[in-house]
Amino acid sequence: MEGGVRLRAGASKWDVREKVWDYLEASGLADFPRPVHRRIPNFKGSRQACCSVKELDVFNRASEIKVDPDKPLEGVRLAALQARKTLLVPTPRLRTGLFNRIVPPSGATKEILRICATSQGVKEYSVPVGLDGKARVDLVVVGSVAVSEKGWRIGKGEGYADMEYAMMVSMGAVQADTPVITIVHDCQVVDIAEELLDDHDLTVDYILTPTRTIKTNCKRPKPQGIIWHKASVPLYEMLEKIPILKSLRYREKQTGKDVTLKDEHSGLANANMPVALNEETMAENTRRQAAMGSTQIGQHYVESDSLSPRLEGSGMITTVYVGNIPPTVRVSELKCALREFHATPLRLNWQGAQHRAFLDYKDKATAESAVSSLKGLSLGGNNLRVELAKNQRNKGQVEINSQK
Repeated sequence: MEGGVRLRAGASKWDVREKVWDYLEASGLADFPRPVHRRIPNFKGSRQACCSVKELDVFNRASEIKVDPDKPLEGVRLAALQARKTLLVPTPRLRTGLFNRIVPPSGATKEILRICATSQGVKEYSVPVGLDGKARVDLVVVGSVAVSEKGWRIGKGEGYADMEYAMMVSMGAVQADTPVITIVHDCQVVDIAEELLDDHDLTVDYILTPTRTIKTNCKRPKPQGIIWHKASVPLYEMLEKIPILKSLRYREKQTGKDVTLKDEHSGLANANMPVALNEETMAENTRRQAAMGSTQIGQHYVESDSLSPRLEGSGMITTVYVGNIPPTVRVSELKCALREFHATPLRLNWQGAQHRAFLDYKDKATAESAVSSLKGLSLGGNNLRVELAKNQRNKGQVEINSQK
């Protein structure tokens, strides 16, 4: 027992979380937002704990710092901005990308910097940073529900901090020796059994509390990228929710890395997922499409599959616009990405010279599903713009020149 939190022998991760959350609320230590359950808990004294970061050499040497958006870390975000460091904050649940880079306005006052450190400031004064953002993070600051003096950390159970770190490894933004700090109340420092840790769990090097600065000297290796083959159902769910994670998996697959998920080929794992075409089927589709008279003139390319003649003129077809395509990207790369993201259209209208393409789907629901799957897709260093075309197909026709 440490700090008043009592843990029974054999406690699970969830047991630890519940005990910490309950103790913070019962002891009057919990702070806004309340209740702290199912959150990275804010606590009374968090600002004092955050101020201790300015005494650390790893903070003073860092020029680019990634700080999670949790409320108890607000003081670290402010300290980074006041020290004129580059501040990166993950986008909430990674829905729209990986990071937001906080850019205070020129000549920002102390009050503006305080706003920039809040969740509202992140929305108002930030620019997105994707997988090609060339970030080089010198220090990582994460929230925790519980942490041990050995550096073993337990988050709120959704896995985003671990995922963010693994993605930073994959994009080259952090190195094996990049220090990791967490900010907690003293009561959140507890004994954590090592057997509770998984290979994907992030460990910490420093723990800051209102009364202590703990250097953990943790020797357990940090995650070295996403361990695709060890992930199971939760990662399947995250792939559906996080477009940038799908882009990362696609990119790693293109480099030859094995990104096969655990049980990917089993009926159970794929029961609720579209089934990817196997190589033989894709090859046959390509031959069939070529036989149907696919045409390519310069950089204008139209390709249909055997379904589109039956739907021509039906009034059901819905078109998706894909923009911001780099001039170096070929139509074959886009087609490969569409297959990988289970978004193969009935017809593809490639307009490479205009850096765009139009994808025809059998109905609006299928088109909207494709837009959701392709959000965050990056090709050739650009994040593609993907949305329903402004003028949808009606009676087999679509006006495409108005989409800019």
